[in-house]
Amino acid sequence: MKTLFLPLVDWGMGTFIIGVFAVVCIVMVAVVYSLSRGSKTNNDNSSDNEIGN
Repeated sequence: MKTLFLPLVDWGMGTFIIGVFAVVCIVMVAVVYSLSRGSKTNNDNSSDNEIGN
């Protein structure tokens, strides 16, 4: 009797996609961290003064 070999999972492509997903997540975390640590400018204070006038 012949054995039927039916690969249901492509491990090479799966690990590649998981790697790409991990890199995208790391980049997104780095961007959010960079935006949250950004320095405040004086424009924020001047806009507050304009609203109060």
